[in-house]
Amino acid sequence: MSIFLFVWLLLLSSAVQAQTYLSLEGGALWQGLNDQAVPGDSGTRFSIADFKQGPFASYRIYLGYQFSERHQIRFLYAPLELTVHGQFNKTISFNNANFLANTAATAFYKFNSYRVTYACSIEDLQSWKLSLGFTAKVRDAEVRLTQGSTTVSKSNIGFVPLFHIDGKTAVFSDLLFRFDFDGLVAPQGRAVDLGIFLETQLIYDQTFLFAGYRTIEGGADNDKVYNFAWLHILTLGLRTEF
Repeated sequence: MSIFLFVWLLLLSSAVQAQTYLSLEGGALWQGLNDQAVPGDSGTRFSIADFKQGPFASYRIYLGYQFSERHQIRFLYAPLELTVHGQFNKTISFNNANFLANTAATAFYKFNSYRVTYACSIEDLQSWKLSLGFTAKVRDAEVRLTQGSTTVSKSNIGFVPLFHIDGKTAVFSDLLFRFDFDGLVAPQGRAVDLGIFLETQLIYDQTFLFAGYRTIEGGADNDKVYNFAWLHILTLGLRTEF
């Protein structure tokens, strides 16, 4: 965080005029998969997606600062909390507690994401305008199972460094194709967040409407936890610059 603050202040001090933008993105989310096991090496693997795939409400908020034609920094708040009800088709051992088959149970899944991204535009590639950078992500995750009077949870707050790339190109004079990617693959696990959108400017100056698809995939596999999720989101959003 100190590095990001230093970069931000450095760019701010050298900028002639800063541009701020606010982006609100919301939509419907489906679970492609959401597999869990705690502990990772001895717990029973089960899928939260078996209880209900969706749709669920989803939203995220971006606040960004464009300090010049090349440099920007942005902040993301992306909460995600799902509560689903169902039954297991077999007895589940989760964090040293047993949950019975064919008995009503509730699963709670949380994966809140807080990010800071620095991106720098590179030389245009034909009609594409591209930016490269890096993202500091803090994830606030929890899986909680409840059955009768038994409630057991596994939570974790951690830091994840990610690679960032975004780009846009004109499809028509008043329509842009845009993508946005944060991701990293490492021995400890992987994290992927990819959005693809069509965007157009509204009648009001500096206000843009966009719609598209976002996928979030990743997880970890170790002796403490096994957790892999693949989420699909149909999105609609507004971005305004001021």
